[in-house]
Amino acid sequence: MPELYIGLMSGTSMDGIDAALVEFDCNHINLIGSHSHSIPQSLKKKLQLLSLDSAEVSLDALGEADTHLGLIFADAVKSLLNESSIKAERVTAIGSHGQTIRHRPDLKHRFSMQIGDANQISYLTGITTVADFRRKDMAAGGEGAPLAPAFHQQVFHSEKENRAILNIGGISNITFLPKDKKQNCFGFDTGPGNTLMDAWIQKHKNKSYDNNGLWAASSTPDQTLVNTLMQDAFISTKPPKSTGREHYHLDWLNQQLQKGHCQLDESQIQASLCQFTSDSIIYAIENFLPDTDTLIVCGGGAHNANLMNHLSEKLIKTKLSSSEDYGIHPDWVEAVAFAWLAKQTIENRPGNLPAVTGAEAPTILGAIYPA
Repeated sequence: MPELYIGLMSGTSMDGIDAALVEFDCNHINLIGSHSHSIPQSLKKKLQLLSLDSAEVSLDALGEADTHLGLIFADAVKSLLNESSIKAERVTAIGSHGQTIRHRPDLKHRFSMQIGDANQISYLTGITTVADFRRKDMAAGGEGAPLAPAFHQQVFHSEKENRAILNIGGISNITFLPKDKKQNCFGFDTGPGNTLMDAWIQKHKNKSYDNNGLWAASSTPDQTLVNTLMQDAFISTKPPKSTGREHYHLDWLNQQLQKGHCQLDESQIQASLCQFTSDSIIYAIENFLPDTDTLIVCGGGAHNANLMNHLSEKLIKTKLSSSEDYGIHPDWVEAVAFAWLAKQTIENRPGNLPAVTGAEAPTILGAIYPA
C-alpha cells in the first residue's frame, strides 16, 4: 500500500521552507503536493546572526530561535496538508532537515547544529517527525553532509551514462552516479552556490536574490577578483568535504575585496561572484568528476539564467539538464530527499553513503519524535 511522507527543507540561503508531500509506492516516488512557506523577516535575521562564525549569541537567542522555527515548520506542514486536502493521520512521518546554523567538521570535536524543534513539529502536527540527520554520520567519522546523494542514487541513476546531480542552494553540492553500480557513488560540497550573490544583492539592492542573474549579467566579471576567490583553500581540497555559511559570508568576501579589489563597482562584484560560483563547480567536475556525461541541476540556482549560461559555455563535453526532465522540479528535490531519508530511518535503513561523507559505515540517521 502506498505510504505518504513529508520532507521539510530550509537551506543555507534561508529564503523559506520547502515542504513536499511524497508518495512511496514500491519503487515509485511521486511528489503529490508542495508548499513554499516564508520565514518571518525578524526570525530570518536572527538565524543569519546565529550562523555567523564570528557572532557572539546568547543561549536565550539560540533557544528562542529553535522553538520559533519549530512552530514555523509545523505551520508549513499544516499549510501543505490543507492545500493537498490530506489529513495528518494519513502521513507516516515527517523528515525535517532543520536550519543549519553551524557546521564545523574541521574542529577537533566536530559538530553540526540544525535547529527547528522537532518536538514542536510532531506535537502540533500530530505526525511522527524525524530530525537531526547529520550527527549520527559525524559520530561515525563522516562530514555529516551532503546527505542527499543516497536519494539521488535511488532516483537518478542510469546504467547507460555517468550522471552528476548538482544542487545549487546557498552552498553547491554535487553527487556522482557512475553507470557501473559496482563503483561507489560519491558526492561533496563544491563551494558557494547562491549565498555570496544573495548576501551582496541584499546589502546593495535590498533584494533577497538576483532574479535570473540579471544584475550579474549587467556587468562583466573581474577575472583578477575571480582568481583571488578561486584561491580559497576549500575549492581545491579533495573530497570528502563540506562547508557552509560559517565559511562563505560577507565578512569573508570583504576580506577578499581588500586584497586590491575595492575599486570595483557593485555590479562588477556581483558578476564576479556569479562566475566564482560557476568556476568552483566547473573546477570540481573537471578535477574530481571528469567522466561526467550528464549534469542534472536542481536547487534555486537552476533558475539563475546567467549562472547556467556560464556553466553551459564551459562544460562543453557535458550535457546539462534540469531535474524536472527526470520527474522532480528543481525546487523540490532536497525536500523530497528528506521525506525519503525519514522513510529510511522509520524502516531502520541507513541513509548515508560512506563514500560520500567519509563515515566508517552506513548508519541509520536521525532521531525519531513520536506524534
